[in-house]
Amino acid sequence: MFNLPPLPFLRIKQKEVDIQDLCGLIKIHWRVGSTTLINDIYTRIDQISILWALITAIIFFTAQFCPISWQSQAIVWSILTVIGTAGMICLAHFWVVVEQLRWVVMFWSGLMLLGLGITDIGIFGSIPVILMNLCPLWLVLSAIGYIVMGWGMYSRTFILMGIFHLLGIMVIPHVLEWQFLTTGLIMASSLILLSELQWDMRPPIESKVLNAEQIEFNRRQHQLRQSQTR
Repeated sequence: MFNLPPLPFLRIKQKEVDIQDLCGLIKIHWRVGSTTLINDIYTRIDQISILWALITAIIFFTAQFCPISWQSQAIVWSILTVIGTAGMICLAHFWVVVEQLRWVVMFWSGLMLLGLGITDIGIFGSIPVILMNLCPLWLVLSAIGYIVMGWGMYSRTFILMGIFHLLGIMVIPHVLEWQFLTTGLIMASSLILLSELQWDMRPPIESKVLNAEQIEFNRRQHQLRQSQTR
């Protein structure tokens, strides 16, 4: 699809990360005696995926299982979506500046706020066509975000995620009583998967915000990652 060396769509995370990934990196190493339970790393991009997975699960599982008025839920959804959007912008700032992908975060932010606006209009305005299509609406917006992100990052993984969300729309008519649960599972599980595994992307660029030493460090890390995928 892209003129890049072939890489697996998803693979086990590689520990040789770049300068922009080291910023805010969280390492988790849990052991019980001599047994390692968890040994993983989470970059700020991974942390964004986890944040949105939690927010998505809360929103859609609450809609499915909690007998709370739509208006009250809309208020909570609005607060959580704004928090998620602000958190995404803050966490991704250095990474997107280095990768020259600030427009991707802005695009996602616009999609989330657009979806929030349409949802609130539908709920507070009691517009049936919107209320009946909240799940397809969010799946479409997520699919657009993933596909555009995949195009911008030269990532087949994100394009496939977008297609997966579009296919999810076809499932909704068959699970109408469980559409919010189904939508929440599709969106949240995709985000968790992206946070736990390594996805494909174009090689690191020689960003102007990095000095020569940092650029060389990224080059060596990229070579190490390539040698492990051969």
